[in-house]
Amino acid sequence: MRNIKLLALCAVAVAGLSGCFARTDLDRAAVGAAVGGVGAYAVGGSVATGVIAGAAVGALCDEVLTVCN
Repeated sequence: MRNIKLLALCAVAVAGLSGCFARTDLDRAAVGAAVGGVGAYAVGGSVATGVIAGAAVGALCDEVLTVCN
């Protein structure tokens, strides 16, 4: 079980970095949803909440942070 969580956390890191190459809000929302879902699963949280929060953060990232541009 520990190996699955470690693998999931690595997937979150890789997916998070792939969000840097997303050009549109929809692309960033999709990456955010994937990262949020896998991250929530890895730490034992609600996957649905992680997906929703990740999509929202991904879509709104470029309006709030300059790193997402």
